[in-house]
Amino acid sequence: MKLKYLFPLFIVTLALMASCDEEDAVTLLQEIQVSSSYVAIPEGGGDATITVTSQDSWTAEKVLIWKNDTTVQDSIKWLTISSTRGSAGEAELTFSAPSTLNGRTAEVLIHSSGKTQRINIIQGLPKIEEATVADVNAGPDGKTFRVTGVCTAIANTQYGNWYLTDETGTLYVYGTLDAKGGKQNFLSWGLEVGDEVTVQGPKLTYGSTIELVDVTVISINKSLIKVDSVENKVLPIEGGEFTAYLTCKGQGASVDIPEDAKSWLSISSVESAGEEVVVKFKAAANAGGDRGTTIIFRTTDGKKEYTTETTLSQTGAIVDASVAEFLAAAVSDTQYRLTGVITKIDNSTYGNLYLRDFSGETYVYGIDGFREKNLKVGDIITIVGKRAEYKGTPQVGGAVLESVIPVTVSTIAEVLTKPDSDHDYYMLTGEITSITGKDYGNLYLKDGDSEIYVYGCYPGYGATGDDRKGLIEAKGIKVGDHLTVIAKKSSYKGTAQLANGIYFSHESAK
Repeated sequence: MKLKYLFPLFIVTLALMASCDEEDAVTLLQEIQVSSSYVAIPEGGGDATITVTSQDSWTAEKVLIWKNDTTVQDSIKWLTISSTRGSAGEAELTFSAPSTLNGRTAEVLIHSSGKTQRINIIQGLPKIEEATVADVNAGPDGKTFRVTGVCTAIANTQYGNWYLTDETGTLYVYGTLDAKGGKQNFLSWGLEVGDEVTVQGPKLTYGSTIELVDVTVISINKSLIKVDSVENKVLPIEGGEFTAYLTCKGQGASVDIPEDAKSWLSISSVESAGEEVVVKFKAAANAGGDRGTTIIFRTTDGKKEYTTETTLSQTGAIVDASVAEFLAAAVSDTQYRLTGVITKIDNSTYGNLYLRDFSGETYVYGIDGFREKNLKVGDIITIVGKRAEYKGTPQVGGAVLESVIPVTVSTIAEVLTKPDSDHDYYMLTGEITSITGKDYGNLYLKDGDSEIYVYGCYPGYGATGDDRKGLIEAKGIKVGDHLTVIAKKSSYKGTAQLANGIYFSHESAK
């Protein structure tokens, strides 16, 4: 055979092999098959269509990236799918996108009968841009950026989660590949806080956090100054000394204390011996809430400045407050102690719930270790947390449970059999048969054949003095309404009653 005939035959053979490989790839799943698992959309905008063949109904979803095997869904705004669901049989699926100046990629997952078929979408050729942190924050998800900045904090040394900061802001890096492209080998880089790093990777917005995911390290410029260790990172309320031990290979070291910390934190001494530098700080007594700051250390090689940093915090006083006082306070690190009744639990894993006392109600964004505490609606709890807010709405942040008074849900008949107690609380519901005192909410409740006198029904837990008055008129409560109240069992002249009741809810009579 002549050589000129051998080459075409060889090319045809390769094409057939590639065709078979591609066919095997897209028909691997019996439950759902696609005519192509790779879709290219023109950079100038347009659409592309594939055929979906399934044995059962199917759904399609856009995804941006697989994050530790967890799919980040609905993150792609530029890609449109003609349909996100279909029935058994054959159907056409069209992908559309507007024009773009920068290449971009995405995935579409098609699910059917417990199986998933992945479709890779590409539009144009992805371009890697040199960018600042601000550029990344303003850029689209899925785009790959190259950024240079200083490592200011390391959150996870297995996957390589850390913070990169430049003059325009701070960016979270979620995952760092090693030199061979492998994961979970971050320590191989020897990256330390203060090092200048150039990385590149795709942008992802995860919730409200902007990230670069599974970045490739382009270069590391080791810092000439670093914090080796510190003493007394958390200072007591009465103040004290904080010490930072540094290694400085530059031309001297300087220290920056933020303006908002200069009123309570000062440098007491600086000692140096060769490359070793010891800086001691003095913190004044703290009459307010918890506070903290970030201290920056600087040096230079005569051409370039290098920095590193460390943080310290100081315990503050805990302010006992009503819910109304807490809501009126400014967002800060001040710790507040609140006591009230759990009126609703939004998340039983993290303890996102609503807490109400006599003055008002607030949202608690999680309680540390909530799942193990077995708390329920109606329980009276005391928590300590910070005044925080979300989109302008006040909430308790970083809450820790101090104490709990469990409340037992009971019927009137069951409560009548209980002994008097100064510490056992019951929640019960009944029909109001009589109101004997509107000011303090003295009334009778009946449930079936059982009736009990409620000696005081107050607006909420913690009410004293005149704060106990006015519930009946404020809520428009009347005879015939069904009232749910939390109270202790007591008696008066041998007759059982509920004492110092706490209003929980009521249902007006029709």
